[in-house]
Amino acid sequence: MVRRRGRVTIREVAAKAGVSITAVSHALNGKGSLSDKTRERVRAVAVELGYEADVLARAMRDKPMGAVGLIIRPLDELGDYRPQGVDFFTRFSGSAAHAAADRGLGLMLVPDAAHVEWSPLARSLDGFIITDPTVDDPTLKKLEGKDIPVVTVGRVPESTASGQWVSTDDFGNATRLLDLLHARGASDLVLVTGTDDNAWNLDAIRALEQWQNSTGATARVERVSEAEGQQGGRRIARQLIKSRMPEAVFCLTGRHAAGLCSALIEAGVRVPEDVLVAALSDSEQTRSEGITAIDMRPSQLALAAVDLIDCLVREDSRARQINQSIIVGEMLERASTAPNASASP
Repeated sequence: MVRRRGRVTIREVAAKAGVSITAVSHALNGKGSLSDKTRERVRAVAVELGYEADVLARAMRDKPMGAVGLIIRPLDELGDYRPQGVDFFTRFSGSAAHAAADRGLGLMLVPDAAHVEWSPLARSLDGFIITDPTVDDPTLKKLEGKDIPVVTVGRVPESTASGQWVSTDDFGNATRLLDLLHARGASDLVLVTGTDDNAWNLDAIRALEQWQNSTGATARVERVSEAEGQQGGRRIARQLIKSRMPEAVFCLTGRHAAGLCSALIEAGVRVPEDVLVAALSDSEQTRSEGITAIDMRPSQLALAAVDLIDCLVREDSRARQINQSIIVGEMLERASTAPNASASP
């Protein structure tokens, strides 16, 4: 790959900040006797110009590394890279690593730049795959203008740029589950989403609004942090028991659905006879608890993401064909929406 980075020099930082080159070096390396105000001004200018102070990072950028970074935004938000029962990202990252190796690329798991300062090695990677970008995504902003190929898994919400992305069919999959619940008799529903402003959550809400308009059903949305896991689902179950039980509850995550299902059953609410329960993403919990869900096909999604970033790194024109690929999930109906259950003794 031909690097086209127009590297900012220390002279440019010095000129912009109105100090000497030595002062810039001291400010960025914590040396010398500069005032705190001057240090802060120099550092702010360096950030504004995108100056790389680290010699190793600058040297590495002069040639391809043969490796790309993978940022799994939802797990960074959870603060846990091995959340119990969440196997989607394990399947995704494992498949991505194998696909990258097949193409002669290394894959490095990189923490979200919004939370951790990147190492020189991370800053020198040939490109990045970023899952579930959010509105005004801070990591994308950090990479903006640096001429580093970036592929997002999921659209960047509310972005006017076309972007380089692959995605699950969040809107279509949510619509299919809503239609299933409606076919099973539900016309009053609660949708439980996460709290991040990403396409996964926002597209599900958009699908719900369209479904309401087309069916005349009533629905409301409860936003629960993904970090709450099963406890978040149990909390929503308690709220519904105290207020008014809908005919169906549709959770986006398997952990929310599993916690909700368990709490309802413990309280004597029958699933699916009294209330239907479904989840958008299949997981260990949905499989073990018999909850209807959609297999989002993370291995196929990973393959599409790696194909695209590989083409972008190598400047292969096939990127145009792969870009904005959408992976349609597989419906897995289980006992939580089983037909005719209400007629059983």
